[in-house]
Amino acid sequence: MKKFITLLFTFLLSLNVCARACGPKWLEKAVFYQIYPSSYMDTDGNGIGDLRGIILKLDYIQSLGVNALWLNPIFESGWFDGGYDVIDFYKVDPRFGTNSDIVTLVREAHKRGIKVCLDLVAGHTSDKCAWFRESMERDRNLRYSDYYIWTDSISDQDRKDIELRKQDPNPASSTRGKFVDMDAPHARYYLKNYFACQPALNYGYAHPDPNHPWEQSVDAPGPQAVRREMRNIMAFWMDKGIDGFRVDMAQSLVKNDYDGSELKKLWTEMRQWKDMYYPECVLISEWSRPTEAIPDGFNIDFMMHFGIPGYPSLFFAKDTPFGERHSYPYCYFDKSGKGIVKEFIENFSEAYAKTRSLGYIALPTANHDFQRMNIGTRNTPDQLKVAFTFLLTMPCIPFIYYGDEIGMISQRDLPSKEGSNERSGNRTPMQWTPGPTAGFSTCRPEQLYFPVETDGGRITVSEEERDKHSVLNFVRSLVALRQSSAALGNTGDWRLLSDIGKPYPLVYQRSAGGDTYIIAVNPSSASVRVNVPTNSFGEERIVSLVGKASCRLEKGSLDIKMSGISAVVFKQRDRMIREKE
Repeated sequence: MKKFITLLFTFLLSLNVCARACGPKWLEKAVFYQIYPSSYMDTDGNGIGDLRGIILKLDYIQSLGVNALWLNPIFESGWFDGGYDVIDFYKVDPRFGTNSDIVTLVREAHKRGIKVCLDLVAGHTSDKCAWFRESMERDRNLRYSDYYIWTDSISDQDRKDIELRKQDPNPASSTRGKFVDMDAPHARYYLKNYFACQPALNYGYAHPDPNHPWEQSVDAPGPQAVRREMRNIMAFWMDKGIDGFRVDMAQSLVKNDYDGSELKKLWTEMRQWKDMYYPECVLISEWSRPTEAIPDGFNIDFMMHFGIPGYPSLFFAKDTPFGERHSYPYCYFDKSGKGIVKEFIENFSEAYAKTRSLGYIALPTANHDFQRMNIGTRNTPDQLKVAFTFLLTMPCIPFIYYGDEIGMISQRDLPSKEGSNERSGNRTPMQWTPGPTAGFSTCRPEQLYFPVETDGGRITVSEEERDKHSVLNFVRSLVALRQSSAALGNTGDWRLLSDIGKPYPLVYQRSAGGDTYIIAVNPSSASVRVNVPTNSFGEERIVSLVGKASCRLEKGSLDIKMSGISAVVFKQRDRMIREKE
């Protein structure tokens, strides 16, 4: 008996350790909704969204079934890079409102069971930031002197890159090279992180070059002060109720870190600090390598348009802006039926197996950095519903990008604004009602942050609310279905049933706690048929359907027939219930 109790205690302890490793319990049912604040809802008529607009729409957000928000940067910014050039991490940018407005937003969101996470730009600031302005001074013993990386000597190649950047059509928007020449009292050059106006914060060098005295070790006072500052920023906002942070360019902080050991140490320490003082808060990384980011300390990491390969093969058709960057002649979610899933499934399977006891992979519908689902020839409600069926039934944490739930169009050839460049078309205003500003603002149409494209008013919340077959109502039903069973949720088991060499349809199984679901998606325009192994009793019930689909038991396998552009979720009858009968 004593041995049994000891074993039971050890088992329960291991479950507790696993739960702590994955993060707070609320992540088990988390479905995120990403908002680009400038584009969501404008309440003061200036054509730019604000925090009061988000507060105004919290009931709508709640109606989607989501229970967590991620807001793109809201801190005071120079607005050269869409808010990612931060001037003051402790202050809400006036275009969005005040610090009190974010506190109100958090309070009202929490009343509705919705968590709120902010964007933390950990790797750099704006060159207008007070820290940077002080670091420029001759006295190298001021508080912020070592928050950045300054030097009087750089390589010939670095000098060449600076000269080439000056010759680019728009030098300020060029990402060429590593250094910027400023000839400040402190030193002549500083290290940038992306654009020239984004000086890199100094987290130190894993392997400082003795010939480069400006390369400080990770344990030097400057890099250690920067780490404390990041913890202070997070604590400041989490003390006000913020539930966590998505960390921009999380993998870029430590320099010359060839094996990633110092980056791992940095984020492991950050995670330990967060878990000790803010255990219900989360860390989400923009890393896109879950097998690195999650063991290194993050609760969630994305699989998306860069990093671990696979996501682009699903959604980026060759004739679209982001498809042109990749070598896939077709994407999987294309009606041509010529795409592949092999690369995605193999990489996802490996990442899922290695991280499922430690954290969560996130699959976004889109985001502020890459195109929406509605683009090119993927432009009908049923095509979008098929894609949503996949994204909302996979074993991951879904991130729905604002407007994707109504099928907003990824517009093309829009002018660049605030560093958006080719990303302008997926940062357009949320479309609430028919009309010249789509209910986003009371301003004149020409004052809008970006133009709207409602397809004659059809792609708006108000119109789709009235249509029970709309993309909006389909997304609501699918989120509700996901939340109704652990089998379909973030922690349910996942098993591929179909042959990745014959990708249409893609069929997989989700199961947990006696519930089993089989999901099949066919984005192609052709009808398909497949046989997959099953332990079913032949009593599959359709609980979600796009197009037409049917199945029947046939010698230990399921024979599934599907029309073109279709998706289906079958629920299998519980074996134990069947046996009791």
